[in-house]
Amino acid sequence: MEYIKAFLVGGAICAVVQILLDNTKLMPGRVMVILVVTGTILGALGIYEPFTEWAGAGAGVPLTGFGNALFKGVKEAIDKEGFIGIFKGGFTASAVGISATLIFSYIASWFFDSKMKS
Repeated sequence: MEYIKAFLVGGAICAVVQILLDNTKLMPGRVMVILVVTGTILGALGIYEPFTEWAGAGAGVPLTGFGNALFKGVKEAIDKEGFIGIFKGGFTASAVGISATLIFSYIASWFFDSKMKS
């Protein structure tokens, strides 16, 4: 049942994003920023954590989950280190995800050519 719930929640988030992309003039990068900021705001309001516990990976994997992870990292770092935690917390909390993205993107660049206009 957990897999079905995660699939449905993740699919619903993706469906909302697809509707935004199809029916507005928002560029994909801006939609991604909207997702991260939404996750951060919902985390700050205390809404996203219970939602993630209920929905599992369906809420934790999309970019809204990344925004929530950034918020939690910054909050913990501020509690431990004060003002400097604003700058360190997000990187500490999401270092593994950012590193994996960089590594896999670099590996993908070996196999695929960019289609830049000349």
